[in-house]
Amino acid sequence: MLSCRKFVMGLMFVMLAMILLACNNESASSNEVEGGNDEDQSMDVGEGDQEPFAFTIMANLHTPEVPAETVLEEIEQLTNTEIEIQWVPDNNYEDRLNTAFATNTLPEAVFLKNQSTFIQFRDAIQDGQFWELDPYLDQFENLQKLKDNVQDNTRVDGKLYTLYQGRPLSRQGIIYRKDWADYLGLEAPTTTEEFFEMARAFTEDDPNQSGSDNTFGITDRNDLIYGAFKTIASWFNTPNNWGEREGELLPEFMFDEYFETMEYFKALHENGYINQDFPVTSKVDQQEFFKNGSAGIYIGSMGDVVSIYSDAVTINPDVELDVHNYVEGPTGEYGIWSIPGYGNLVMFPKSSVETEEELLKILGFFDQMMTPEVMNYAYWGIEDVHYEVIDGQALPVDDTALLDREVRPYQAIEVGEAETNGRYEGYFDYEPKAKSEDLFIDNENYLIEDPTVPLYSETFTRDGARLEQIITDATYQYILGQIDQAGFDAAVENWKSQGGQQIIDEFNENYSN
Repeated sequence: MLSCRKFVMGLMFVMLAMILLACNNESASSNEVEGGNDEDQSMDVGEGDQEPFAFTIMANLHTPEVPAETVLEEIEQLTNTEIEIQWVPDNNYEDRLNTAFATNTLPEAVFLKNQSTFIQFRDAIQDGQFWELDPYLDQFENLQKLKDNVQDNTRVDGKLYTLYQGRPLSRQGIIYRKDWADYLGLEAPTTTEEFFEMARAFTEDDPNQSGSDNTFGITDRNDLIYGAFKTIASWFNTPNNWGEREGELLPEFMFDEYFETMEYFKALHENGYINQDFPVTSKVDQQEFFKNGSAGIYIGSMGDVVSIYSDAVTINPDVELDVHNYVEGPTGEYGIWSIPGYGNLVMFPKSSVETEEELLKILGFFDQMMTPEVMNYAYWGIEDVHYEVIDGQALPVDDTALLDREVRPYQAIEVGEAETNGRYEGYFDYEPKAKSEDLFIDNENYLIEDPTVPLYSETFTRDGARLEQIITDATYQYILGQIDQAGFDAAVENWKSQGGQQIIDEFNENYSN
């Protein structure tokens, strides 16, 4: 009987040991899944068995309707998140944004639609109402890929508060009638003299072989920035909005190169090589001159070539277009003005993101967004449903209604650009459009940047648009021969007296060359 009891007790000890061993093994296995470097964990939005991390994004909507969540569900699954996107129509976005800010109801991630909106929040940023990101980005492999020069353009007092959505730094160049040029034996112009000659020939040498005097060289519009003037000014090496002279920042119109550009335009206008009423011509009418065969040169975004061609070919099936960027000025160099390199910017209000832990999780989401797998969903949609891959590039389906309904709105939450986030570039079967994309990249070798982008002037923010009109009017008046150099100089002095000199002083206060 005693030996039986000993046997039973021994058996119980063996079973207890086996249970304890199994528990220890399960605990060790669990630690292997959940453990690891705490810093690395901060980069995970919520992987494995963790609950999805939920937060809200406010973004601008460019399509008529709020998108279906087909794409969003794919993004949420890949990033283990639950995202509520507050879609706000683009034309009402700034009002809604300001209201949310005033009522302290901003969501965790807020997209600002452009540079001017960002400037409006500068005081709030300086007051510490948004998270500074410099202390955290070194924890995120993909966010570190964002371009330093673009991020520097968004800094406030040298500190970074935003993630940016990339834009080509310069799309500017020439779209021209290649069939006209071929008939006249002209190559793409590489100097301002050759460009002037093309404008002359397209006006005087019957490029459309009609036997009539019914064409002119350049079609332009009432826009000194996105029309022809600023691009041609770049060829003359005019500063981009502001430039430095003897250690001081001054506006572009106080440089000799700006005056040389006005002289060039005056000659184009006097000879009839540009539409005579361009200071009051709309963009629609400007493009219509080109599409209907009245003009042979369009200066602006080279990417417009595909939409212009689509309309022009319905009028003239034999039309041939090409794009070009490189035109040297009198100094023998090519330069092209650039934008700051971003569209939307996303910031993180401290009123809704209350802890570093929460901020790290949100940054972790955007870090995952900057991977090809996730970003292709956000930008292109679902492969073989919304696009197909041709030669390693994405070609959207022809169903534009489907794309507007399910894909295009999510492009507003992109961070970075194809170069940094790895998403597919677009595929274009129209060769000049594909060429324009290459020329955008080529332009980055010749950029003229605006040194005031990271600087701040309260007077410029308040009165800059009003004062700019003084110079715009004087520029047109000089080109049209209504004032001479003394008249233009008087306009500059007027600009200075009405607040321009204060803008100069404020920009230079924090400028270091």
